[in-house]
Amino acid sequence: MDKKIRWIIAHPLGKSDGFDKEIKMILESCKEKDTKIDVVALNGRMGPEHLEYHFYEDMILIPLMKKIRESEESGFDASIIGCFYDPGLQTAREITNDMIVAGPAESSMNLASTYGHKFSIIVGRKKWIPQMENNVVKYGFKDRLASFRSVGLGVLDFHEDPERTTRIIKEEAIKAVEEDQAEVIILGCTKQYGFYKELQEEIGVPVIDTVVAPFKFAEFLAELKNRFDWKQSKIGGYESPPQKEIRSWNLYKDYDI
Repeated sequence: MDKKIRWIIAHPLGKSDGFDKEIKMILESCKEKDTKIDVVALNGRMGPEHLEYHFYEDMILIPLMKKIRESEESGFDASIIGCFYDPGLQTAREITNDMIVAGPAESSMNLASTYGHKFSIIVGRKKWIPQMENNVVKYGFKDRLASFRSVGLGVLDFHEDPERTTRIIKEEAIKAVEEDQAEVIILGCTKQYGFYKELQEEIGVPVIDTVVAPFKFAEFLAELKNRFDWKQSKIGGYESPPQKEIRSWNLYKDYDI
């Protein structure tokens, strides 16, 4: 059964570094034959090029919701919000009815919890840890978290020197396994794509790539939706705002969503 899945880069392309093309190549290399892929950035060319700060993250929520609505209206079975912070994940699930919405952090933690008793998350900067730790608790994985380990790199630094990045991630991942009792490693940024295979072979535990993992998770959920009509429940936490209110308050129009 054909599936249409969209990866949404959670910032405007701005000064494109080819991130969209690299993501598309990765997804094309691991997709099922009947899956069609689209990779898009947010509307416009102004805005932050990473989301390391709450200020930056909040700035992209409105254009992100616009892209989510566009994706459902265009018939996509699933969309992935392409940032490990999972910005706007619950909000996106509120405003969609039939489309699956997945986030890298939630997807990766779900997978990691099946591969080992505890996992560690390798982050770029210590700044990221409080918000990511809040997500660990929110998703119900507090007791499965072994540790966070920081490598002192910003989002835009990971691919500046891939050999150095591999080395320092490996050093922290080994500490996570040997000192923190982690059985699975999650690479806690979508810009850490491409490093998992070498690290996994050297460290000897599963290393979760947070581009591949949420895509495959979304692909699986889209298959379940199409075959069994399993999708986000709309009677509790993901209940949609009343369309009558949205129309009477001109919310979509006023906010260009």
